[in-house]
Amino acid sequence: MSWFDWLLEIEAILIFLGLALAFGLALGFAAVRFKVEGNPLAEQLDRELPQTQCGQCGFPGCKPYAEALANGQSEVNLCVPGGTEVMIKIAQITGREEKPMDASVDETKPPMTAWIDEDLCIGCVLCIKACPVDAILGATKMMHTVIQAECTGCDLCAPACPVDCIEMKPKALTLKNWQWPEPTQAAVTQTQPLAQFAELTK
Repeated sequence: MSWFDWLLEIEAILIFLGLALAFGLALGFAAVRFKVEGNPLAEQLDRELPQTQCGQCGFPGCKPYAEALANGQSEVNLCVPGGTEVMIKIAQITGREEKPMDASVDETKPPMTAWIDEDLCIGCVLCIKACPVDAILGATKMMHTVIQAECTGCDLCAPACPVDCIEMKPKALTLKNWQWPEPTQAAVTQTQPLAQFAELTK
């Protein structure tokens, strides 16, 4: 190869690198210049929601519901998993009036999680597609299983199962999810919660 051909190749490489650098700088400038700022109120509301992504509020996830709340386009009492506690927080953050939860919402129901009967599972992957938080492991025609720590108990997987092998069960009590129940009478000493807490701290 002559010196002239070598110089032509070096020149072509330098031109290519220069174009790549210019293109990268243009993209970086555009990302900063046209950056879409998030709504701080929506982000604050989203942090208070339980992140079950269950869709029971009528929106396809917690973030869209938070955005609708921030824009005044939704009611404060639609989060079924969050219940009254989350409704009150939403009302406080948005400065809106508190509203009672729907009468059909059972707030005494314990946190639930999905369980798959592995003997009945046919590996259809329909529950995997239905899970909004990717808490189910499995592959086509292979046994599926639920990652209990990731399951939010939204119950979207159970109706999708064609062989009815998914059951919703109460989550096992741990120090992380145990809550002291509200007293029915202020003067009554509740021994059951104390026994539960003692069992968990053994």
